[in-house]
Amino acid sequence: MSNHLKNEISPYLLQHAENPVDWYPWCTEAFEKAKKEDKPVFLSIGYSTCHWCHVMAHESFENKAVAEILNRDFISIKVDREERPDIDSVYMSVCQAFTGNGGWPMSIFMNWDKKPFFAGTYFPVKRRYGMPGFGDLLDEIANQWKYDRKKLLSSADQIIRHLKKAEPGHKEENSKNMPKRAVRIFVDNFDSKYGGFGEAPKFPTPHNLLFLTLYAALEKKDEEKEGNKDSGDILKMVEKTLTQMRKGGIFDQIGYGFSRYSTDKYFLAPHFEKMLYDNALLTAAYVSVYAITKNHFYLDTAEKTAQYVLREMTCEETSDGRGFYSAQDADSEGVEGKYYTFTLAEIEEVLGEERGKAFAGTFDISAEGNFEGVNIPNLLKSEDLNSDFSGEIQKLYDYRKKRSKLHLDDKILTSWNSMMIAALSMLSRVTQKEEYLKAATDGQMFIEKNLSEGLALYTGYRKGKCSGKAFLDDYAFYVTALMELYHATLNKEYLEKAKGFCDEAVKRFFDKEKGGFYLSGLGSTELFMNPKETYDGAIPSGNSLMAYNLVRLHQLTGREEYGRLAQKQIRFMSCHAQNYPAGYSMFMIASLLYDNPPEHIVVVPKRSSDLEKLSNRLSLLVNVVIEARSGKYPLLNDRTTFYVCKGHTCYPPVNMLYGDLTSFPFPQ
Repeated sequence: MSNHLKNEISPYLLQHAENPVDWYPWCTEAFEKAKKEDKPVFLSIGYSTCHWCHVMAHESFENKAVAEILNRDFISIKVDREERPDIDSVYMSVCQAFTGNGGWPMSIFMNWDKKPFFAGTYFPVKRRYGMPGFGDLLDEIANQWKYDRKKLLSSADQIIRHLKKAEPGHKEENSKNMPKRAVRIFVDNFDSKYGGFGEAPKFPTPHNLLFLTLYAALEKKDEEKEGNKDSGDILKMVEKTLTQMRKGGIFDQIGYGFSRYSTDKYFLAPHFEKMLYDNALLTAAYVSVYAITKNHFYLDTAEKTAQYVLREMTCEETSDGRGFYSAQDADSEGVEGKYYTFTLAEIEEVLGEERGKAFAGTFDISAEGNFEGVNIPNLLKSEDLNSDFSGEIQKLYDYRKKRSKLHLDDKILTSWNSMMIAALSMLSRVTQKEEYLKAATDGQMFIEKNLSEGLALYTGYRKGKCSGKAFLDDYAFYVTALMELYHATLNKEYLEKAKGFCDEAVKRFFDKEKGGFYLSGLGSTELFMNPKETYDGAIPSGNSLMAYNLVRLHQLTGREEYGRLAQKQIRFMSCHAQNYPAGYSMFMIASLLYDNPPEHIVVVPKRSSDLEKLSNRLSLLVNVVIEARSGKYPLLNDRTTFYVCKGHTCYPPVNMLYGDLTSFPFPQ
C-alpha cells in the first residue's frame, strides 16, 4: 500500500513510497495534521545512494512494528537533502548541536511549528552499538510528549536560541594573511606517506587541492624573483594526494570515476557511492595540476573521470541538451561494494589464465583478497603505470555490468550540473577536444531549457518535472559554469548570462545590512532560521563561491558594483574564516585572486575565425575580453592583436603570446 510519497519525483522519496510508514513529503498538510491530532513530527532526511539510509530503511521503516508506532504516535515526513538543502542545512545544525556531529540518515523530532527537541542520525532497530533501539526511542519520546511536554520542548527553545545567535563578532582580519595560515594547517596535517590530510576516513575535498595548487603557482612566481623554493613542496603535497587517489581503490580502475571517500588511510577501500559533484570537482583539480606540471598522468585521470560521467551519469541527448545525473549507489544486491569487487577466479575466468595473472599482478588481485575476502582493483603496490590493460579493463567492465546492477539517482540538479559544466569546460581547454566542450554546452542548454525561466532557476529536474525554487548554491555554481564556458568559447553570450544570474543572486540572497548571502531567498524561508552557509564542506559553500564569482566578474568586466560587492563579501567571509582558514578553501582562492589579479588580455581579432582556438591556448585563469578594432584598440601590423595588463601595468600591444599566458604562440 502506497503512502503520500507515491507522486513525488525524488528517487529517495520514491524508495520509501511503499513503506508501511505513512510518510508525508515536506508539506503544509503534514504539519497541520500534526497540530490537529496533537502529535510530534518525525523528520527523516537522507538521499537515495546513502548506505546507512538503506540500512535504517530496511531495519525500521520496512518493519511493521516500528511503522505501527510511527503511524500511531507521530506524523512522519521524508525529505531528500539534495532537493531541499535549506531543510537539510537547518536541521543538520540542530543535529550537530544535539550530538556534536551529523550525517545521514538524519533523524529529527519536532513540534508542528518545526521547532526541534531531539535529534540524531542512524538508530538501529534494536539496542546496539551503544545506541538505543529505534522502537524504544519512539516509545520514550511519545511518552514524554504525552506526560512531560514542557520539559521536552524546553530543549527546542534552547537550541533555537543557540542557533540564532549573532554573526561572528571577531575582529576583522586582513584576508591577505589567511591563505598562508591555511597552507600551514594543511602542511601540518599532510600524510607524506600515503597522501591526503589527517587520518582515516580520507575525503578528496578537491577545492582544498585547487587552493593549494593556486597558492603554489603564485608562490613560484614570487620565488622566481626572490630565489626561494617552498612552492614546490606545496605542489608535491597536491601531487602525492592526486597520485595516491588515482592509484587507489577510491578510483574505479575498471569503470573510472571516483567514489565518495576512502575508509582507510591508503585510499584503498572506499565508501563505494559515486557522486557527480566529487567527480566534477576532481576533474577540475586534475586539470589544474596538469596545466602547471604538464604531467600526462593527471590529464589522463581527468579524461577517464569525464569518460565515466559521460558514459554512466549523462542522460540521453535531446534538442534541449543533456543533463548529468546525481549519484550511483554503493550497494548492489544489498551488499556495499559488491558491484566493484572481484575474486581472482573471476578475473582469470574473464581474461584467461595468462592475461588474468598479468592483470592480477598489476592490480593487486589475490586469492585471499585485499578487502573482506574479495579484491578492489588498485595500483597502490604497483609501479607499472604504463602497461596497456585497456582491453582487459573493457572486458571486466562489460562483465561487471552483466553481473549486477547499481541504483542510479537520476535527478538532475542545477548546482551539481553546473560543477560538471565548469569542469568539462576546463578540460576542453587543455585537451582541445570538441567532445568535452559539446558536453559542457549541452549541459548548459539543459539547464536553460529545463531548469530556468528567465533569471529564475529551479533546484532539480526529473522525468519532465522541476522541484522547487533554487537556492544560493544553484545560482553561485551556475554563474561559475557560465564564466568557464565563456573562457572556453569566448562567446560573449555566456559572459552576459553570468552577469545576469550573478545580479539575480545578489537581488535574491544578499544581506545588505550585515553582508553575506542567505541560503534561501530573502524573506522566503519557512523555517525558524535562514542560514548563511560559509564553511566549505564536501562542496564549496555558496558564500565562498559568490566571493569567487564577484572577484572574477569584477576583473573581467571592470564593473565597479562587482568590485564593491567583492570587497564586502571578502570582509564578511574573513570574519568567519579567521579561526580555521583551511575550512574555507574556495574563499581562500577568491582572496588570492583578489590580491593577485591574473593577467587581463584584450583581444582584437582581425577575423572572427582567429578566436576559434584561442581559448585553448591561454592559461586557465587569464581574464580575456574580446573587443572590435577601434581607435582605442587598433590592430598592430594588420594582424590579430593582444593588449596585456598585469597588476597596474599595461604593456605594448603584441601579435603573439608566450610564457605564463600561453604555452603556444597564437597562430596567425
